[in-house]
Amino acid sequence: MTPKTEDDLAQIIRGANGPLRIQGGGTRPIGRTEGETLHTTALSGISLYEPGALTIVAGAGTPVAEVEKTLAAQNQRLAFEPMDHRGLLGTSGTSTMGGLVAANVSGPRRIAVGACRDFMLGVRYVDGAGNIVKNGGRVMKNVTGYDLVKLMTGAYGTLGVLTEVSMKVLPDVETTATVLLHRLSDDDAVKAMSAALGSPFEATGLAHFPKASNRDALTMIRVEGFADSVAYRAGQLQALLAPFGEVTIDADAKTDWTAVRDVSAFADQTGDVWRFSVKPSDAPALVARMDAKAVQYDWGGGLIWALIDAGRDLRAAVGAFDGHATLVRGSADVPTFHPELPALAAITQGLRGKFDPRGILNPGIMG
Repeated sequence: MTPKTEDDLAQIIRGANGPLRIQGGGTRPIGRTEGETLHTTALSGISLYEPGALTIVAGAGTPVAEVEKTLAAQNQRLAFEPMDHRGLLGTSGTSTMGGLVAANVSGPRRIAVGACRDFMLGVRYVDGAGNIVKNGGRVMKNVTGYDLVKLMTGAYGTLGVLTEVSMKVLPDVETTATVLLHRLSDDDAVKAMSAALGSPFEATGLAHFPKASNRDALTMIRVEGFADSVAYRAGQLQALLAPFGEVTIDADAKTDWTAVRDVSAFADQTGDVWRFSVKPSDAPALVARMDAKAVQYDWGGGLIWALIDAGRDLRAAVGAFDGHATLVRGSADVPTFHPELPALAAITQGLRGKFDPRGILNPGIMG
């Protein structure tokens, strides 16, 4: 089913006799669900773009690439740097704005500017009863009542089917440089990244690749902005981090942050891929318990990507830890998303009961 208008979508949901599997471009099949597929790709198009107001409004089925091209023409961008999952998950198709928002997709720059959720201004969606709902607007403002915009972002379609999203955008940067630290242990890498984050030099990306059989360990710290500012801040970070060992600067933007964003190192590797969100200082000890084939740190150590042998329950393997883990790609017979604490699970079920009383929207996807 591919509704062409919001009213068509509302009628389909009102008339549904069983579960519906909500799908945009089909590039991020994370989580397990069932039912007849409901495509949102026809709900496409940019309905408003005001570069001066740093605001864009687009249908849920609008390709992300179309939005990024439109923004680039005005020297603007989606600042939260959304990940493209196609390489990692082996999918094709076209990533859509609705899917991006539904999964709260963000990249390395999240550590500096925030996630997709932090840029959302408004949404239109159809709930599980077939009601058309609008929340938020097209400008940033203080509101009272329920912030449904933030609630819908990251809900994976379980509370409603997005039809339109409105978000804030930011100007693009003049230049980028990357400070590179060589051959650090995981512990020292996290300490170095934390030192950079605690400095006034405004790092916008901090990643670490541990030593592997075919390469030395590499730690990457990105700075962005006007050329003179970037050169100064990169030099200051080089001096600040010199006690950790060899520090060089890639001033020509050759370092591939797109590969960091998309976890490209795991794309062609066999095995399951897990994503752990933890306190950075806890990350090295947690990784040591994983027995992983390969690991990538992002967000200054707060995000761990782990490639492991297929079928392993990595949550059980590492034991108790402070954070959460998601099975992004794999065959293990475990919940995709981290089990919620009882109190939070009760709130979640209560919300779903209000927004989707029949339980037909992506049932089981977050279970």
